[in-house]
Amino acid sequence: MKHLIMNRTITHYRRTASIAVVVLFAALLSAVPFHAAFAQTAPALGRAASFAVLGGTAVSLTDATIIGNVGSPVAVTVVRGTVVGTVYPAGDPIVIGAYNDFLNVYGAVADMGLYPCTGSLETAYTDATLTLTPGVYCNDAAVTFTRTVLTLDAQNDPNAVWIFKIGTLGTGALTGTSLSVVMANGGQPCNVYWWTAQAATMTTSNFKGNILAGAASTFTVGSVIGRTMTHAGLTMTGTDVFGCSSLVPPPPIDKDPCEDRDKDHDKDHDKDHDKDHDKDHDKDRGKDHDKDHGKDRDKDGRDRR
Repeated sequence: MKHLIMNRTITHYRRTASIAVVVLFAALLSAVPFHAAFAQTAPALGRAASFAVLGGTAVSLTDATIIGNVGSPVAVTVVRGTVVGTVYPAGDPIVIGAYNDFLNVYGAVADMGLYPCTGSLETAYTDATLTLTPGVYCNDAAVTFTRTVLTLDAQNDPNAVWIFKIGTLGTGALTGTSLSVVMANGGQPCNVYWWTAQAATMTTSNFKGNILAGAASTFTVGSVIGRTMTHAGLTMTGTDVFGCSSLVPPPPIDKDPCEDRDKDHDKDHDKDHDKDHDKDHDKDRGKDHDKDHGKDRDKDGRDRR
């Protein structure tokens, strides 16, 4: 009977311990979003990744400088512009394939199951200074930035990813006037994705990231470091675009700049030390040689006498 009671006590203890583990695990899940890992996964652009500018129905460039490939399945017009890359003609199979891959990634980013929101965006930012760490930031309608500095802080992770989803309910545009996007602590512009249900319109803005726009978009003066892709037409006037394929990866941010300098100093010190050692060795060898030569000469003189 005593043995039976002991077994029941042990069983009850094991069940209690198991329940405690489950409760603790559930608490951890509630503290950290279950889909947080998705925020660190960059959407796959496929063949569209090689383009700096890609428009669905047309691309029109006026007084613009583009470093990277440019294309549209329908029409491309360049007026007083400079393109350091390939301007693909309308209907080119490469452009059509890239545009199809853009459509695929556009649909994937829109999927809340694949990229659930981990943070939110306000409807309007005016004369604001804003810092955001990696994550998926959403607004179910339009978002406007006016005279705003947006800093994207990677927290020393060069692979950090930001995804902005604007108009998640089906309507909403991204608008920036005198917007400046700044990367900090190892953040990379090409790891930033701006998904918008409708248009993207930038004026006198220094923008960073990949724009995935659902409607015709316009850029007037300013710069873009990243890619710009639209479902419909894309018009750029007086805008400089630096595509991701043209960017050189930065050096590791945790590297101590003094380390190489110290190594070089030690190397130079070792070289000087070796030189001095060789010089002293040659002197000693020369002295020994002269001494031996003098002894031999004196001996020869005595022998002749």
